[in-house]
Amino acid sequence: MKIPLVDLRAQYDSIKPDIDAAIQEIIGSSQFILGEPVEKFEQELAKLCGTPFAVGTSSGTSALFLALKAHGIGPGDEVITVPNSFIATVSSIIHVGATPVFVDVDKDTYLMDPQLIERAITPKTKAILPVHLYGQVCEMDAILEIARRHNLVVIEDAAQAIDAEYKGRKVPLGTTAIFSFFPAKNLGAYGDAGAVVTKDKNVADLVKKLRNHGRISKYESDILGYGARIDALHAAILRTKIKYLPKWSTLRNHHATFYTELLKQVPQIKTPVVKEYNKHVFHLFVIESELRDQLKQELNAKGIGMEVHYPIPLHLQPALAYLGYKEGSFPIAEKAAKRILSLPIYPELPAANIYDIVAAVKDVLKGTLHETKQ
Repeated sequence: MKIPLVDLRAQYDSIKPDIDAAIQEIIGSSQFILGEPVEKFEQELAKLCGTPFAVGTSSGTSALFLALKAHGIGPGDEVITVPNSFIATVSSIIHVGATPVFVDVDKDTYLMDPQLIERAITPKTKAILPVHLYGQVCEMDAILEIARRHNLVVIEDAAQAIDAEYKGRKVPLGTTAIFSFFPAKNLGAYGDAGAVVTKDKNVADLVKKLRNHGRISKYESDILGYGARIDALHAAILRTKIKYLPKWSTLRNHHATFYTELLKQVPQIKTPVVKEYNKHVFHLFVIESELRDQLKQELNAKGIGMEVHYPIPLHLQPALAYLGYKEGSFPIAEKAAKRILSLPIYPELPAANIYDIVAAVKDVLKGTLHETKQ
């Protein structure tokens, strides 16, 4: 049995003529840096998000860094975020000179717990950075209300949540959000790419300038910027893929529903909790089990791609030891990190493979079915 966590080749094969034509068009035009391909993709992304501005960047990490910079966040500022994310969430905060301050997460959704935010606010707090983890949007009404009361910026890390919705509204729910177009994302380039989407023209204009060395003309810059442009080739590939994204989101939901139905009688497994007002786009299908390590080892040995997103909470990362957090600081995130496991999910995943994956899970858990579901 060989079932990968993500099958990018299957996606390419499903839209090969479109992708090949887009690549050839860029090569034929020799328009490799910015220009019309990038502008058209940005327009289509903004339309998808229902927001006036989108700015392509070299990665999701650079998008987050530039969004923080454009909102004026820097040395001496604190940014409230969560400990259960990829390290780019906090490295971007630190690289602008600010300090990450963590709050724990909801035990069911693994998303930022709004009830914990206000006690983390200090006179240095400048922003809240919620992470729409695995493809589900945080409790944004509560977060935005807290930000309004305390005059804080909200920047949404939606790297995993393109096309997701909260109460019928798409990201960004506030002013600004970022996406990653890493190849394995729901909308993926063929290399690193990202974007900032915003309702604020000043933020969009500044991100555009910052991503391109602060230029105001070819050889003149009025601020110091960065080399953080999205490649035209990636923009062309993403333009090709973006028209398929609604269909792919629907297929991911179908797969998630099928998994959940098949696993609901397995007491050792907790399946994802989706808020009734959310449209989850299932970048990842994450189960929870006390037997996680055994499941991962045995299923990987059977050829089934399993991964943990993420095994080390950010506050316990060696690179962030200087922040002074210890084990036990954020018990919900820490407990989840020891129990979560991502199962294969991608639009082209055959239903028969989902049957096989669940059968393999049940086989590993055989003999322990008397245990109480956690």
